[in-house]
Amino acid sequence: MVEFKIKDLSLASEGKTSILWAERNMPVLVKLRERYIESKPLNGVRISASLHVTKETAVLVRTLKSWGAEVYLAPCNPLSTQDDVAAALVDEGINVYAWRGMSSDEYFWAIRTVASKNPDIVMDDGADLHVTLHEEHPSIASSVWGGTEETTTGVIRLRALEASGKLKYPVIAVNNAKTKFLFDNRYGTGQSTIDGILRATNILVAGKVAVVAGYGWVGRGIALRLKGLGARVIVTEVDPIKALEAVMDGFDVMPIAKASRIGDIFVTATGNKNIIRAEHMMQMKDGAILANAGHFNVEISVEDLERIAIAKRRVRKYVEEYTLINGKKLYLLAEGRLVNLVAAEGHPSEVMDMSFSNQALSTLYIKNNRRKMEKKLYDVPLEQDELVARLKLETMEIEIDELTEEQREYLKSWRA
Repeated sequence: MVEFKIKDLSLASEGKTSILWAERNMPVLVKLRERYIESKPLNGVRISASLHVTKETAVLVRTLKSWGAEVYLAPCNPLSTQDDVAAALVDEGINVYAWRGMSSDEYFWAIRTVASKNPDIVMDDGADLHVTLHEEHPSIASSVWGGTEETTTGVIRLRALEASGKLKYPVIAVNNAKTKFLFDNRYGTGQSTIDGILRATNILVAGKVAVVAGYGWVGRGIALRLKGLGARVIVTEVDPIKALEAVMDGFDVMPIAKASRIGDIFVTATGNKNIIRAEHMMQMKDGAILANAGHFNVEISVEDLERIAIAKRRVRKYVEEYTLINGKKLYLLAEGRLVNLVAAEGHPSEVMDMSFSNQALSTLYIKNNRRKMEKKLYDVPLEQDELVARLKLETMEIEIDELTEEQREYLKSWRA
């Protein structure tokens, strides 16, 4: 019996069409699915996952099921679920507990539900599921073979858990794979964040001053796309090396206290909390737009915004207008949550092809190596990273050179 709690099962047909569109643009994951579909290497393996329930995630989940896994899926954000996709997955025998617009209580109910299913492997995006298992189900966590983590924020949380000596099972940091962060974080988030801002507001970016908080790979991608659309881009950073990179990439760099006076559009991408606070909001231009591209809705202090506002109204589907005590109006997008997944559809399928290929292959690695893995964070094996890149190039019909034997020997030698 399939277990589920979703919005509307009648949306399944529409969801299947969306999933097929994603599959067309995720050829690497489809190739991997076909490679192992007969041997079913995950036969009898139970996987609990907390991921954005999108058409791209559906391609991953279908792959895991085709390999024999029993999958329990919860969201990793209350507002990112595509209800038609959730319905399609249930119709195909996946246990899904997700619908768009969940309350905080409903969201954590779904997380706790999949945590309670005694998973062999845990797949997460943001570490809410990992943390719930450790805090509320320690006995279940102790029997988990291993897990994966999709995003920077989740890896940061798990590093802290590992440093405290409390990590109960090995976790592969999929986010740290080069075929993930160099493409998903940079090109995927860069494009989808701008997509979300434009869908929510329909503003003209050209000529505006855009402030990007954080110059990690996500921030790089967003800054690059904003520059390409004609914005004058300012970067704020706390890391001197990243700040120097931003300067040499052609961006202005300054503290958020200074940037807040001149920005038209603000986008946070730091993985930290309270990046934009009341003191910044109070000196912003009338009409400034606030958007978040970090995993959790903590980067823009919505609590501060509510406190210094005398009026609030919804002016567009994903746009809240706040009138401040000084009379200025600020516009918060997507409730301060991930703007690319709330106001748009998330990353393009082409980059999720590589990220989710790494997720799928990491489940096989955990199953095959679980008895010798320690309770710590692991990077994706280099061979796996290179396999995903080679398969991606192959599907794009791009060929590359190979080293000759003479060149290999030269690289091994210290002699001239």
